[in-house]
Amino acid sequence: MADFVGAVDQGTTSTRFMIFDHGGNEVGRHQLEHQQILPRPGWVEHNPVEIWERTRTVIAAALNAAGLAPRDLAALGIANQRETTVVWNRRTGVPYANAIVWQDTRTDRIAAALEKSGGGEVIRRKAGLPPATYFSAGKLQWLLENDGRLRADAERGEALFGTIDCWLLWNMTGGTAGGVHLTDVTNASRTMLMNLRTLDWDDELCALFGVPRAMLPRIVPSASDFGVTAPLGPVGGEVPIGGVLGDQQAATMGQVCFAPGEAKNTYGTGNFLVLNTGASIHESGSGLLTTVAYQLGAQPPVYGLEGSVAVTGAAVQWLRDQLGIISGAAQSEGLARQVDDTAGLYFVPAFSGLFAPYWRADARGAIVGLSRFHTNAHLARATLEAICYQSRDVVDAMATDSGVTLDVLKVDGGVTANDLCMQLQADILGVPVSRPVVAETTALGAAYAAGLTAGFWRDTAELRANWHESRRWEPTWSEDRRAAGYAGWKKAINRTLDWVDVG
Repeated sequence: MADFVGAVDQGTTSTRFMIFDHGGNEVGRHQLEHQQILPRPGWVEHNPVEIWERTRTVIAAALNAAGLAPRDLAALGIANQRETTVVWNRRTGVPYANAIVWQDTRTDRIAAALEKSGGGEVIRRKAGLPPATYFSAGKLQWLLENDGRLRADAERGEALFGTIDCWLLWNMTGGTAGGVHLTDVTNASRTMLMNLRTLDWDDELCALFGVPRAMLPRIVPSASDFGVTAPLGPVGGEVPIGGVLGDQQAATMGQVCFAPGEAKNTYGTGNFLVLNTGASIHESGSGLLTTVAYQLGAQPPVYGLEGSVAVTGAAVQWLRDQLGIISGAAQSEGLARQVDDTAGLYFVPAFSGLFAPYWRADARGAIVGLSRFHTNAHLARATLEAICYQSRDVVDAMATDSGVTLDVLKVDGGVTANDLCMQLQADILGVPVSRPVVAETTALGAAYAAGLTAGFWRDTAELRANWHESRRWEPTWSEDRRAAGYAGWKKAINRTLDWVDVG
């Protein structure tokens, strides 16, 4: 058997390909950023063709750098930014428009209209989601309404819809020459079109958004036979594709959260905390999402509660790209360490409204508590604190919904390289924070799903044995400081509300 498994991790700002050995250790990677297209306020787009080309490049480069050939890979997995919506032509392979990214808020009126009409309750009951700009179906409705060519092509099945996993999978397996049109249950569960109980597209939900079923991919388990890479494709040979998961569900697998009550928090463009609830569909009363955590082959699906925060690491990117006060994300830590606290400054980066647990599309970003005393160092520290306060919002909501109080928070993702941010997270939560040896658990989880399908790993117990802690941060703040800081954060949240008119 081949000695390695590969995984594409297609994220909001970049695409990477990582290669792992049987112990779950990284043996190779390559990563490239792609363009963030911002045509209007609130609009966020990606070029699907650019993402596909980046995927081709990083796969080839990682294999070459590691000195490996396709025959060395037992299987390949895909993890992807979820909800981002692509529509392309089956015959030509050409997208009808740029992909509409999960952060995009142009569909706020669609979401508001659904809420007013009572459709929101149908979506919550069947899909486990609120009607929000975050999810795919509203974006697909917008495309169908705003492209005159699209509706007729969609009715005939000539126009294909997919989230990014589906787009990559179709291209990797041959594209116009026989590419498969599949998605997995985790990605489908983020569209507002899949019924959580049947694990299939729901006619009533499709009718709410005017979506023809002919354009939808077939839904299969996360660990399944998704076909093989095309011989002349980016891998350079035929490799079985055995796993596809949305990025946060992939990270849940990578953090080996296989038992009910286990949770992880991923720090990327946004923050995403997922709690494994086992076979139970747990409806939230506190602003969380009910989602499919994963499904392994013919086994029953495992469900989860998720708290999704739109802008965390992206706020650091904003300091770099829009304000120019740092030249790279790593500099945010050094700048923030120049001061001992924020001196009362709070930054709420509600660039795309507020996601969990608030779900307020009318909110926009705010910096409050400013005086002439404040410097760019205070703003950098407030940005790191905002990442941590938004995670506390979700942890508190999760405790209310599930009754689970975390003893430790497992963390992963790029922001976990920022030691100050992780210390602040422990201080703001009041619980230890634990980072694994392999912090990029999104790619690792996709590799695990693919490897289980291929028999590279026997079972989840074998995967659990691969998990090792790299570092732990213990809380240092007093209870009084923690309470006062969070009270100020809640006041800052209130200042962001009712800024834009929706509905």
